[in-house]
Amino acid sequence: QVQLEESGGGLVQAGGSLTLSCAASGRTSSTYAMGWFRQAPGKEREFVAAISWSGGRTTYADFVKGRFTISRDNAKNTVYLQMNSLKPEDTALYYCAADANYSGDHYYTPWDYEYDYWGQGTQVTVSP
Repeated sequence: QVQLEESGGGLVQAGGSLTLSCAASGRTSSTYAMGWFRQAPGKEREFVAAISWSGGRTTYADFVKGRFTISRDNAKNTVYLQMNSLKPEDTALYYCAADANYSGDHYYTPWDYEYDYWGQGTQVTVSP
């Protein structure tokens, strides 16, 4: 089993920045591709960003391209999401997720059904 714990959320003004962290514990050898998703009140969960096991490949939702950066430190079993130029519409509960199936060092996926482990989420609120 793998446990994922997100941190770093909070309240920030529009235009500000936050860095989210996702620490994996337990059977961390089973965390390959990692992703960030978010869910705003009354909306479905949506993909934000994903990163391969190697860290060399990343992909982003169009609405965060150029503003958010996903990265990982495998030695620390931690994935990060640097969020800049935040907008009120970025307000949501942000989740990290881990894919337990090895599909190659450079594999990543935006599809939530491919992720096996999920954290509890960290709230990000952006005020106008």
